[in-house]
Amino acid sequence: MTASGIYHEKQIRELCALHALNNLFQSKGAFLKSELDSICVSLSPNHWINPHKSMLGLGNYDINVIMKALQDRGYEVVWFDKRRDPTCLILDNISGFILNIPSEYKIGFFTLPIWRRHWVTVRQINGCYYNLDSKLESPQKIVVTSEVSQKQSWIKDFSIPPAVNGRDADIIQLGDIEDNKS
Repeated sequence: MTASGIYHEKQIRELCALHALNNLFQSKGAFLKSELDSICVSLSPNHWINPHKSMLGLGNYDINVIMKALQDRGYEVVWFDKRRDPTCLILDNISGFILNIPSEYKIGFFTLPIWRRHWVTVRQINGCYYNLDSKLESPQKIVVTSEVSQKQSWIKDFSIPPAVNGRDADIIQLGDIEDNKS
């Protein structure tokens, strides 16, 4: 827990999907690595090398694992395609998002010219949205003025690598996830 009482799990190995789920549910034990590994096996039971996670067993879970983990908790994933206008969203009915974004690959202090995918959670907590990216030191509150919101000038134009499968970021909408008060 941070000083603000927000649960924020930090990045370890390639477990960003696990961290994104736990940050979404605001609980360290909401999901465990062993549970996600079991889901991988159930999705591809007869594969020596599982296509839903890293060969090295360090994580790097795909969307199928996240979807199954959420379904096991009684939630459904709603895809929001980046080509749609985000103003169509009714934010009062949305508790959180899981995004799959491009991310630089670093080894220690060195950044390699390789781009990978990274799972990030954006979640509404106490009426404010927070960026709960496990690579951040602490949660970042997402707040803008009405004018900035209306003009949609809250996002900067920056270069990112080419889209993967035609998408720069996948957004998963999850509704009605209650804050964990433990």
